[in-house]
Amino acid sequence: MKLLEKLLDYVSYETTSDEDSSTCPSSAIQLELGKHLVDELKKYGADEAFIDEHGYVYGLMKGDSDYSSIGLIAHMDTSPDASGKNVKTRIIDNYDGTTIKLENDLETSVDIYPTLKNYIGKTIVVTGGNTLLGADDKAGVAIIMEVLDYLNTNKDVKHGDIRVCVTPDEEIGRGADLFNYDYFKVDYCYTVDGSDYFNIAYENFNAASAEVKFTGVSVHPGSAKDKMVNSMNVAHDYHELLDPNARPEHTEGYQGFMHLVGMEGKCEESHLYYIIRSFDLEELDKFKKDMMNVQDFINKKYGFDTCKVTIKDAYRNMKEAFINDMSPIDLFFSSCEDLGIKYGTEAIRGGTDGARLSLEGLPCPNLGTGGDYFHGPHELWCKDDGEKVVEIILKMISKLKK
Repeated sequence: MKLLEKLLDYVSYETTSDEDSSTCPSSAIQLELGKHLVDELKKYGADEAFIDEHGYVYGLMKGDSDYSSIGLIAHMDTSPDASGKNVKTRIIDNYDGTTIKLENDLETSVDIYPTLKNYIGKTIVVTGGNTLLGADDKAGVAIIMEVLDYLNTNKDVKHGDIRVCVTPDEEIGRGADLFNYDYFKVDYCYTVDGSDYFNIAYENFNAASAEVKFTGVSVHPGSAKDKMVNSMNVAHDYHELLDPNARPEHTEGYQGFMHLVGMEGKCEESHLYYIIRSFDLEELDKFKKDMMNVQDFINKKYGFDTCKVTIKDAYRNMKEAFINDMSPIDLFFSSCEDLGIKYGTEAIRGGTDGARLSLEGLPCPNLGTGGDYFHGPHELWCKDDGEKVVEIILKMISKLKK
C-alpha cells in the first residue's frame, strides 16, 4: 500500500476531537484508528508497537547503533471545526488549475484560494464538500508510515532507531498533555504536521486567552431611564475600543492579533472570549495590557466594576528551543540541498504539538505534509508533495551516521 492508499485508508476513520470532553482521548472514536495504526506499525516492520491507556500510539523500528536516532510525530484527530464523518474523496490527476466543483454548490477557485496554482500538473485529493478531508494530520501519519514501509522493504538502507508517536487531541491543544517523554528518547525529532513540503517551521505564536465578563443592571425597560446598564452594550463598547488593526483579518506574517472567538449575553451579564497571539512576547504583553487598560476605562466610564478581564497563558514560541542548537533545522536544509529542493522556513501562525514538546526538552521542528486549506470542505492534499516529504525524511535519516 503506497502513500496515497494509506491516506485514503486513514481518512475513512472518523477521529474528530471533542473540546468539551475531559477524557483522553477526548473522543473514543480516535481509538479505532489508533488500534489500526498499531497493526500498521507491525506490518511495516516496527519492533515495538502499542497504544497506551490514553490513546497515544507508539512504535520503534530498531536500527544501526552507528546512526543517530530520530523521532517522527503526527496526530490522528481532526478538527471539530468541520465534520470528519463519512469523508468522501475525489482524486484529480494532472490538475489543470481550473475551479474545483464540490457538492452543495461549493467551489474551490484560484481567485479565492490562490495557492491552487502550486498544484497544476500534480495529483491532488479533495473532499466531497460536506466534510473536511483529514489530511491535517492523517497525511503526516501516512508519510511516517510510508517511511517505515520503505525501510522495511529496503532492508539494505542503513538507519538508526526510529521512534514514532501518533497523538490524540492535537486539534484541541492537548496532544502533548500525556506524551511519554521517558519512552521517546531520540537524538533528532520532528512533527510532520505542516503544509508546504519544502518548508520547515521552528517558530510559532506565543498564545494566551482572555475571558471578559460584563455585569449589567437589569431594570424593566419601561422604567429603565438612567437606571439600566445593558451588559451587551458594554461588551460592544469594550470590543470597539480594542485596536481594530490587531484583528486577524488585518494581520499576516509575523504580526500578532487579538481575536474575538465567542460571545454570549443577556442584559444582566455578558461574556466575550478572545485568543491572543504573537511571535513576540513584548507584543503579547502589550495586547494583554491593552485589554486591561480598556477594562479600566470601561469601569471608569460606567462608574462601577461592570467589566472584568481574566487572561490565561497557553503556549510559547518554540524558537526558544533552537537558539543554541539549530542542527535539526540544518539537517533538513542539507537534505533538501542533496535532493535539489529549494527550501525555506515558515512561521506557524498557530500552535503545534512541537511547540509544547520543544519547550519541555524535546526540540521538535515541524515538517510539511503537502496539504492545504485545512479544517474545512476546501481542504486538499497533494500526492506529489507528500512523496517529496517522504524523500526528504529518508534523506535526513541516511545523513545521521555518527
